[in-house]
Amino acid sequence: MKKIFLFLVLGLFVIACGGDKKKKTSTNDGKGYGDTKNVVLNDPLNQEMVANGKAIYELKCAACHKLSAKRVVGPGWAGLTDKRKPEWIMNMITNVDIMLEKDPAAQKLLEECLTRMPNQNVSVKDARDIVEFIFQNDIDQKNK
Repeated sequence: MKKIFLFLVLGLFVIACGGDKKKKTSTNDGKGYGDTKNVVLNDPLNQEMVANGKAIYELKCAACHKLSAKRVVGPGWAGLTDKRKPEWIMNMITNVDIMLEKDPAAQKLLEECLTRMPNQNVSVKDARDIVEFIFQNDIDQKNK
C-alpha cells in the first residue's frame, strides 16, 4: 500500500512540475495582446479621424494623460508613436486588462505610474481614431 501511495505522489509531482513545454513569446512583436494585429496608417493623417480622436481624448483620456511628455496619473502622450507601435496603443486602449496581465511594457508602465488604467469601453473604431490623434499630437509636439 505504501508503494502505491508513493508511486501516486511521485506521479503527481512529475505531472505538476512538468509544466507547459511550449515556448511563450513575451513581446508579441511589440504589438501587444488583443484583437488588433495590423494597423494601416493614413498618410496624410485623416483629419476627421483626428478630430474624433481628440474629442474622445478630451472625454475619456485627458484627466489622466497630457498631450505633453508630463506624467499626471498616466504617462504623457508626447513621443508615444516613437515608443510604441499603433497596434500596441490600440490594444492598450481596447484590451487594457489583457495587456496588463501579459505585456511586459504595459506591466512596466503600471509599476511606474502605480495606477491601473481603467477599461473605458472604447470601440476599435474609436481607438483607431485616438491613434490618428496621437500621431497628429506627435507632429504638433515636434513642431513646437
